[in-house]
Amino acid sequence: MKKEKKVVIIGGGVAGLSAGIYARLCGMEAEIYEKNSIPGGECIGWNREGYHIDNCIHWLTGTRKDTELYDVWKTVGALSDDTQYAVLDSFFTTCHGGKSATLWADLDRTKRELTELSPEDAEEISKFIEYVEYSKKCLIPANKPLDMFGIGDYIRMGKEMGDFVKVMKELGNISLEDYSKRFKAPIIQKLMCDYLPKEYTAYSLLVSYATIADGNGNIPMGGSLQMSLRMEKRFRELGGKIFYNKSAAKIEVDKKKAQAVLFEDGTRAEGDYYIATVDTAVLFGKLISGKYMPAALKNAYESANIYPATSGFQAAYSVNKSFNPGETVFIDIEPLKVGATTFDRMYVKVYGYDKTFVKGDRQVLQTSIFQTDADYEVWKGMFPDEYKEAKMKLSDEIVKRIEAAFPEIKGDLEYLDSWTPLTYERYCNAYHGSYMSFITTAGAKSIRIKGDIKGIRNLTFAGQWNTSPGGLPIAVTNGKFAIQRICHKKSITMEDYNDKRGTEGRETTGNIDDGAESLRRERVS
Repeated sequence: MKKEKKVVIIGGGVAGLSAGIYARLCGMEAEIYEKNSIPGGECIGWNREGYHIDNCIHWLTGTRKDTELYDVWKTVGALSDDTQYAVLDSFFTTCHGGKSATLWADLDRTKRELTELSPEDAEEISKFIEYVEYSKKCLIPANKPLDMFGIGDYIRMGKEMGDFVKVMKELGNISLEDYSKRFKAPIIQKLMCDYLPKEYTAYSLLVSYATIADGNGNIPMGGSLQMSLRMEKRFRELGGKIFYNKSAAKIEVDKKKAQAVLFEDGTRAEGDYYIATVDTAVLFGKLISGKYMPAALKNAYESANIYPATSGFQAAYSVNKSFNPGETVFIDIEPLKVGATTFDRMYVKVYGYDKTFVKGDRQVLQTSIFQTDADYEVWKGMFPDEYKEAKMKLSDEIVKRIEAAFPEIKGDLEYLDSWTPLTYERYCNAYHGSYMSFITTAGAKSIRIKGDIKGIRNLTFAGQWNTSPGGLPIAVTNGKFAIQRICHKKSITMEDYNDKRGTEGRETTGNIDDGAESLRRERVS
């Protein structure tokens, strides 16, 4: 019997798990090596004081069953036809100057309410709603990577995009901040700049909102960690092997081929193919020489003004379950300096819609304040005691501002946890603490990198850094695409493999439930 080819995957986040699952479906032996004690990378959550805190999913693109992306989420075990989703009827609400404006899942309701708020903006509001409708056609290609497209595939994709081309043509090269100035009402200007960094290209907000309005951006019940655990379970059931607490130190390269992965504990792993799903700033410079970094990626790192990284200062509290200001509500606040930047806006999100985040008669409340490269540098320059003090002081100041906006909960907020760009750097080796890839700013060329590494034939990289602005859909599809490219070189398809192999070869370095509990006990922040 012909011996299976072996794929060694560095990183057990969404991209790594996806690559491992598709490797098994292609008949390849697959091993995943993860630096932490549980899977998921940034798609995780943890417990504090008996409450569960979610780190990742605000909405999950690809929950509509007739999309290519849904098929991928289903294949990797993240979703199923029986998955339950949170019952939410809006994207978010903006409060400003005594008024409020909401982007409802019902576009007609949004149009009606925004027009009532600002009749003078009626024409621009109608156009906004029309363009959101067009943006429903912006679906992530997930069957195969663009570099494997033929003429017919491009023609089909062009037809399916329909009028979304108009959105890209008009809004693809202006920022959200500039777009907001098309509206006269200050409340609508705030609405356009609240949810995403104002430097983002304008169409980014419309596409995000379109997923909510189209039923293609739901929130799976149970939170981010449980979704990652479902993927891990799927990988093990297919016979994949996953090893935890294995931090990669170096990829050994000789004769234009990767020969082995060396780990911090002195062990090594060898295979026929290697896929690095780690942060690219770690891959190029630590694991292999920086000389291998693709030019487009190198340019992005060297042009932070055009390709900024995105992180956040985040805090979680418990509050009475009766408090329900709306799904996600942005409020005016007394100016607050976080990192290097002073903010006069923040949001409040309550999680009472999911019993995972409820304890007795109380629920989790969270907020996040954008942080950029400059803010990261401030956090990075702090001494340990200074860092802890800064976190606690900011957490207290946030309480004051939430209470000022919602006096009915004064004295009821109880601190649970806070985390910063340094948390993402420590836990995920994330460049400047970024939880996304590079921001797609107006006028900047979008990052789209295949993942092949010139000069190393059997090593590729996959994950959210391959395609800006990153996120879970990019991670899961790039994990799949990495395997498809290997299969293409081997002239096989996923359909050639019968996945009814049971669970032989299952192996971990510990019970997954024990690993999850280990993280929950660890102070992630």
